[in-house]
Amino acid sequence: MKNTNKLLCDRSSVSYKAKRLFKRNWSGWLLMLPGLLLFLFFVWAPLAQNVVLSFSETKGFESVGFNNFENYTRVFHDPLFTKALLNTFKYIFWSIIIGFLVPIFLGLLLSEVVHLKSFIRLGIYFPSIVSGIAVVIMWSYLLDPNPGAVLNQLLSALGIPASQFLSNPKLTIPLIVVTMTWRGAGGTVLVYLSALQNIDNSQYEAARMDGAGAMSRIWHVTLPHIKPTIRMLFILQIISVFQVFYEPLVMTSGGPDGASVSLLLLSYQYAFKSFDAGASAATGVILAVIIIALTIVYLRLSKPKKDKVARKWRKYAQTSAK
Repeated sequence: MKNTNKLLCDRSSVSYKAKRLFKRNWSGWLLMLPGLLLFLFFVWAPLAQNVVLSFSETKGFESVGFNNFENYTRVFHDPLFTKALLNTFKYIFWSIIIGFLVPIFLGLLLSEVVHLKSFIRLGIYFPSIVSGIAVVIMWSYLLDPNPGAVLNQLLSALGIPASQFLSNPKLTIPLIVVTMTWRGAGGTVLVYLSALQNIDNSQYEAARMDGAGAMSRIWHVTLPHIKPTIRMLFILQIISVFQVFYEPLVMTSGGPDGASVSLLLLSYQYAFKSFDAGASAATGVILAVIIIALTIVYLRLSKPKKDKVARKWRKYAQTSAK
């Protein structure tokens, strides 16, 4: 009886707090309401419909009955799905090597620049304001395997044999990642630069007085302070690369021989080439589950510890003093 009364009291307390929170912030909730409704209509409703469609037998894009896990079974037994899944992890690998490390390096470099800083910032950020499709088409012309293409003509002028570029299965994914990095690195560099400018200069001065060189200051002062930013952008990078779509679609159509097809592109091909909406929906659900699982695992493993930066700095200062 006591436990029942306690549970009722707890529930009433939670309900009272929720009502009080709503009354106190009712104007904020009203401002959020249009955005929440749009999010519900354009995101959650299609997402729920896609999950239902993945368990349905389809005719065109309409559900005509429930077929249990048949769509998932067909997708998992499709050799192209295995290739697309492997390719997606290749995209992630190359995006970490190229697309993740390059903005960090550019941010550190830009933070040390004294002259023409605004001009260099504009030059780095400019590709980010160009249409993504326009960038992909431009790089497609540059990387065309035809001997008369731009880069192959340049290679010929330098006495270097022409390259197959996008027709080479080993080069396709790295070159697509280079294209993605060229367009998207500018915004990321500015985020890192903002984090770098929030570091107290007195810590750099203290490190210099202790005889720390440039690399030592970066390792012991800079990186610990921007670690939360690195962590956040790392998981966003993985989520973004898992959704790579129009770059391989425009540049290679998933070729050569499926060497650049991604999971999202495969879902598109199921829907608009094979007209198999059930398999397309199942692929989308699989992709969503993978992204959610990786996000949860990464956030669990990289849970930030309080005052970790401060402790590391104190340890470094004590070591230097000795």
